[in-house]
Amino acid sequence: MAVNIALDGGLAACAVMASFWLASPQTPWVWPHLLPLTGALAIWLIGLPFGLWRLRWRFVSYRDIATLAAAGVVTALMLALLMTGAGLPLPSPAFPIILALVLVVCLTAPKFCYRLLREPSAGRNAATQQAILVGTPETAELFLAAHAHNPDKPYGVTALLALSRKHVGQCLHGLDILGTADNAEAALARQKPDLLIITTPNLNGAQLQALLAAAARHGARVLRAPSLTQLAPAEQQAELRPIALEDLLNRQQVRLDRAGMMQLIAGRRVLVTGAGGSIGAELVRQLAALAPAELLLLDNNEYALWRIELELSELHPALPRRTVIADVRDEPRIQAVMRGFRPELVFHAAALKHVPMVEANRLEGLRTNALGTRIVADAAAANGTGLMVLISTDKAVNPSSVMGASKRVAEMYAQALDVAARHAGAGMRCVTVRFGNVLGSTGSVVPLFRHQLAQGGPLTVTHPEMHRYFMTLREAVGLVLQASVSGSGAAAIPDGGIFMLDMGEPVKIVDLARNMIRLAGLRPDEDIKITFTGMRPGEKLFEELFHGHEQPAPSGHEGLLMVTPRTAELEAMAAAMNRLAAATDDDAAMRVVEALVPEFLPSAGLAVSAAAE
Repeated sequence: MAVNIALDGGLAACAVMASFWLASPQTPWVWPHLLPLTGALAIWLIGLPFGLWRLRWRFVSYRDIATLAAAGVVTALMLALLMTGAGLPLPSPAFPIILALVLVVCLTAPKFCYRLLREPSAGRNAATQQAILVGTPETAELFLAAHAHNPDKPYGVTALLALSRKHVGQCLHGLDILGTADNAEAALARQKPDLLIITTPNLNGAQLQALLAAAARHGARVLRAPSLTQLAPAEQQAELRPIALEDLLNRQQVRLDRAGMMQLIAGRRVLVTGAGGSIGAELVRQLAALAPAELLLLDNNEYALWRIELELSELHPALPRRTVIADVRDEPRIQAVMRGFRPELVFHAAALKHVPMVEANRLEGLRTNALGTRIVADAAAANGTGLMVLISTDKAVNPSSVMGASKRVAEMYAQALDVAARHAGAGMRCVTVRFGNVLGSTGSVVPLFRHQLAQGGPLTVTHPEMHRYFMTLREAVGLVLQASVSGSGAAAIPDGGIFMLDMGEPVKIVDLARNMIRLAGLRPDEDIKITFTGMRPGEKLFEELFHGHEQPAPSGHEGLLMVTPRTAELEAMAAAMNRLAAATDDDAAMRVVEALVPEFLPSAGLAVSAAAE
């Protein structure tokens, strides 16, 4: 601070002397020994409100230069008025303007030159990797500012790619904008960079996939810069991170009714079954942030339950919670848990979801997914629960697998309960929510691909035309909570209505595999092979979101659709569930399922596969 004050005073004194000479080189100075000192005193006085003594020369910015210029102008006017008031003649009528200009130059130029001397060039560095920035000029400029203050640069920036054609041909920080992200081939062939660094958060979806493919063809890795709020040019390095797989889905952020969620959850006792699974654990995380009175986590997997409980103890240590090891098929145990806890809200996420595994263990799948749902629902209803939310799947639509059929039976029982409660004007409401695959969930294709990548490949895909719907785990659970809010009203759901999450466009599994290879910095079919293993029992090439007789309709909230599949009377469903519970072998159980779900075609997936080949 003292050095700043001394330097600014000396610069102001020099500016006063230089201004006198420039204004009138032939005219002797009046009190030359006092006027420079007066200039120094004036800049010290004016510098206090402008904060000049706090500026760091190395990090002086354009805003700081504007502040210095304003201080110089005010100081010049003050000195001119002081001389006039003291009866001293001005060297020339233009003296105040000359003094202002010279003061501005003397105060700003040394600081700006010092910054330039201390700031290394952001351009090519022969000793490092070479990088091309991809983004808007604004985000690229912020990134370059942060990059310039990294003393150990692992890469040098050589050029830019814009998002809009109107910026092509322009220059930023001495770097040429060579083209656009949509047409990167020419720039990559010409520059041969080691890295592409994306500086904007808005580049995702198909545009990002195309850029990844182009980069892979030219042997360049693609990384993403931190968001603008994370860039602190004067203090931090611009840490790069890999492209997230979620960025490739191009899903738009849906506005959620957080106030409605808080009103539904806050101050209530909430139970989550399957709390250790991917969906159940994310439900627990989001519910915990909505201030429930108490949270009960139920699962039959000890390790998974311990893991989510440990996470809650770190994130929400003050939240009252219980952990219960229980199997949803164990009716006495579930009844006892419900009597002891008396939940006001139940989220039923417990299920067996792996299609081939359930196909090989049909009776177990039906007992968990269908009978387990009845046990949880009946126990909740008998113990004062006001709302139960059933997590279902798009595989329940025209099911070709036992897993899908078992979830459709569970849906039908929940529908029957809800219709009965609605018509009676009392009882537990049931909200059913269907959605497709969750990216990275336990047992899904993404963890499998990651494991296979770690082993060096190959990545296994069942069929080259296999398509699936995907959404992120956080988005799916957020929309489940939104459906819970929307469906908790007295007349929010038509009889038998089911919420269907808007899944967007289907993703080709082989494209997903190729993109994951590229995200790992490798080349598909060269560094890592992709092999096709053939469709497994119960699988479909294309998942369906709606049954042929289901007409989707808007639900009144973004991201949610409403479908109304056929329903059954509660008495008939209860009788069918009893027959299913009495079945002792697969054949007897499947006869009950086929009677309940006539659209169930166990061989549909394999038939489609054979036709396609």
